[in-house]
Amino acid sequence: MRVWLTAALLSLASLAGAQQTILNSSYDIARELFQAYNPEFQAHWKEKTGEDITIKQSHAGSSKQARAILQGLDADVVTFNQVTDVNVLHDKGNLIPEDWNTRLPNNSSPYYSTTAFLVRKGNPKNIQGWADLAKDGVDVVFPNPKTSGNGRYTYLAAWMAAEERFDGDEEKIRDYMAHFLANVSVFDSGGRGATVTFAERQIGDVLISFESEVNNIRKQYGSDEYDVVVPKTSVLAEFPVTVVDKVVDKRGTREVATEYLEYLYSKDIQQLLTTFNYRVHHPDVVKATEDQFPPVKLLKVEDYFGSWAEAQDTHFASGGELDKLQAKARSLR
Repeated sequence: MRVWLTAALLSLASLAGAQQTILNSSYDIARELFQAYNPEFQAHWKEKTGEDITIKQSHAGSSKQARAILQGLDADVVTFNQVTDVNVLHDKGNLIPEDWNTRLPNNSSPYYSTTAFLVRKGNPKNIQGWADLAKDGVDVVFPNPKTSGNGRYTYLAAWMAAEERFDGDEEKIRDYMAHFLANVSVFDSGGRGATVTFAERQIGDVLISFESEVNNIRKQYGSDEYDVVVPKTSVLAEFPVTVVDKVVDKRGTREVATEYLEYLYSKDIQQLLTTFNYRVHHPDVVKATEDQFPPVKLLKVEDYFGSWAEAQDTHFASGGELDKLQAKARSLR
């Protein structure tokens, strides 16, 4: 009887292990990407361990996702679109170590992108670069930088491009930024909302989002309806990932959660990522897809603002540059 009971308990423990579940908290335009990735990982994990794994997804603006985790959402991994939204998990919750971005290659960013423009077919407003977005009569759509990593990248990309164009003249930079923000028709809370505003509600002349997203939108809504413009100068947009240490240790999911992120660097998955128009690091995949991605001068946030933390404090905190520029923008409308 005792032998049978021991065997039964071992069997139940094995079954519990085979039915592990992890939650991936991600930015709101990554739904389709992870819908494609998750079955690939499940097959990989099954082959490697013999175990089944259930993967749940949570999507919203990355800042909202970070706040939800701080408020108790038990996400095993985060796959965000901005470093600050990962850093806050350490700074305000002590959920991850300070050096989280050293645990995986490329600053724990398995893929990256830049910021690009989606315009109506034929580009009727002749939008070619950042300077054109501040011209009279151009209606701009992009997510709110207060709630969206996507939106912060757009704002910082515009600022950096202006700094390049005006050789650091802050008066000219701020004047450009005020006119640029004055042209914003809608500030949605996240990238997917901005897509709906532009493509379904038909608001705006140009949608600013990640290069990956604007190409995916064009494919989804019709290449005969939209054109993609990649400016010659734009921001390096990294997509940082990490396990949430306190969660995986509590739930016993560290091994599978770590593997879930590491597998994103494999050659097959790097190839999969390019089908969603993300730029990747694997040298073989980079060479095979070099015609897919136009050359662009990628500007690093750290080189212009000191660090992401400094950019956050200076530009996006209450009463910061963004708030001041929006007040000026309102007077220009």
